[in-house]
Amino acid sequence: MKNKVAERFSEFLERWICQLDDYFQQLMETVSNERSKTATSQCLNHQQEVEALVLKVTQHYKEYYTMKWALAHEDVFAFFSPVWLSPLETACSWITGWKPSAAFKLVDSVRKNNHTLAELTHDQESKIEELRRKIKWEEDKVEREMERQQVAIANGKMVELTRMVYKVSGIQASQVEGLARVALKGLMAGLEKVMKSADCVRLRALKGILDVLSPLQCVEFLAATCMLHIKLRQQGKKKNSIINN
Repeated sequence: MKNKVAERFSEFLERWICQLDDYFQQLMETVSNERSKTATSQCLNHQQEVEALVLKVTQHYKEYYTMKWALAHEDVFAFFSPVWLSPLETACSWITGWKPSAAFKLVDSVRKNNHTLAELTHDQESKIEELRRKIKWEEDKVEREMERQQVAIANGKMVELTRMVYKVSGIQASQVEGLARVALKGLMAGLEKVMKSADCVRLRALKGILDVLSPLQCVEFLAATCMLHIKLRQQGKKKNSIINN
């Protein structure tokens, strides 16, 4: 059963995915058009159009996180048990989203099948490798913080023990419930912080890669990113449909 936060984000996500699919088609069309041209046929206006499309897609991803953070502030637990995701999507999730280091694996994969990304300069390769190491370090830091929060959750059993102690001591149930609410509020704040930290690493990985690539390389990388996101969702829904039927 969905609560209000889950309902609102589910509705938002469906609209967001539809728009993402539209951007994906635009990205693929741009890639196709570029491959049919020669280097001498490029012009300033066309370059600006490519850069504008890249900006639109990156802004679309930022809108996702803006909505996610706003609703998570109301109920962060909804994002740690997302009813809007299929089991397949959930299995591929890392702290409420995609794992940042996966972006670099995607770059490696696309380079094997794409002539433009395959033509990275030595300087571009060095910068991407440096960014890869930095993002991995940040991932590890977030995971350590998540482990700390999980220990805090386990220690939540102490709340029940405290309830029993207070009952024996004659403390009113309302006082115990007040303490439990404080503990729960602290837990939610901790999880919200971890979630935002993970999202920030995701955004830094995405922005870092795009900053290294040329406009056309950005288009090709974003096309692959969008396709992966869309296909994963489609396959997840398809498997759910088969299981439910």
